[in-house]
Amino acid sequence: MKNIFTLIVLSLSLSVMAQDFDKNVATAKSAYSSGDLENTRFALEQALHELDIVIGKEILKQLPTKLGAVSYNEKEDNVTGGSGIGTGLFVHRSFGQYPNSGKIDVINNSPLITSINAILAIPFIGNSGDGTQKVVKIQGYKAVLNRNANEETGKTGYTLQVPMNNTLFTLEMDDTNENEIQSLANAIPLNKIAQMAQ
Repeated sequence: MKNIFTLIVLSLSLSVMAQDFDKNVATAKSAYSSGDLENTRFALEQALHELDIVIGKEILKQLPTKLGAVSYNEKEDNVTGGSGIGTGLFVHRSFGQYPNSGKIDVINNSPLITSINAILAIPFIGNSGDGTQKVVKIQGYKAVLNRNANEETGKTGYTLQVPMNNTLFTLEMDDTNENEIQSLANAIPLNKIAQMAQ
């Protein structure tokens, strides 16, 4: 019964989003026909925003429900579309509770991509002398792996940032090791996520 109810709610929400998308496209066409370019732009931005949200929900389906030993926090899943404000799609999934937690973020048109690509392009910058930062390959993508020592808990965490064209994939875990975080990242369909986020 619970599954049927969930399916009905999901179908209705997708139907409402499709109606909003169609309504915004129709509004844009009407505004454009009358020469109202400002409202045309606004309606198209709203339609793209709705589209980003639908794509983000599809990306969430590609993300794991467990990261190592910790399960995801379903109520904290977040998807936003940022058309018109500099960034695009934003997808967030969190796992576990601090100090044994993790998170995955997928950000389209992230302002960090340029900085990360600069780090990846210059090997002596990408690989720090103290071992806290290094360049690794994940599914053919160059990525930046940062080690974060938590003095409070005494545990070591890692942040893995993978630029994929104009999309930034970030995997962060509080209590892990280098091999585990890379193994977890290699199990996520990054190519599919990158294609969906385009």
